[in-house]
Amino acid sequence: MSSSLIPLLLVGLAIPSLGRAYEAAYPMTEAGTCEVKTLPAGVILRVRSDGGYFRENNGLFRKLFQTIQRNQIPMTTPVEAGIQPGTMVFYLDPASAKREDLKLDGGVERRTVLERSVASIGIRGGYSKDSFEENRARLVSWLVKQREWEAAGEAYAVYWNSPFMIWFLKRSEVHIPVQRKK
Repeated sequence: MSSSLIPLLLVGLAIPSLGRAYEAAYPMTEAGTCEVKTLPAGVILRVRSDGGYFRENNGLFRKLFQTIQRNQIPMTTPVEAGIQPGTMVFYLDPASAKREDLKLDGGVERRTVLERSVASIGIRGGYSKDSFEENRARLVSWLVKQREWEAAGEAYAVYWNSPFMIWFLKRSEVHIPVQRKK
């Protein structure tokens, strides 16, 4: 192994502990795996844009991050991203979810979400529109073969790592809301 590659690998190994938040809202789907899983009820902060997510993601994240910093809310994972229109969702930790003093920046709204089921595919690699589309197609193909489940909404992206994580170490998912077939 090249000695110039060793520092890069060491930085990459150190980043997961720094690039991950303290608390996960729900378990991560393993890379390359398709599954149906139940997401718990919770309280979220949500911001929306009229443009598509892949055009607006930095602006959406910036609005949420400013709200998180201003209110001293601990970081959680994952962040969810609706594609069209562009949305970004951040889960509040249990203590912050109980707070009534949160000051929300322009466009950021607080919502309660109920327990729900999603089809999920786990992904390793960079966060891009091409990766989202490729894995969405794989998940749709897998879902149509399931006897018990059917799509009940639009696909969205789920991002587990910070933007500063080295691309090949990043973890993400594509989710499709599902319901039991009648």
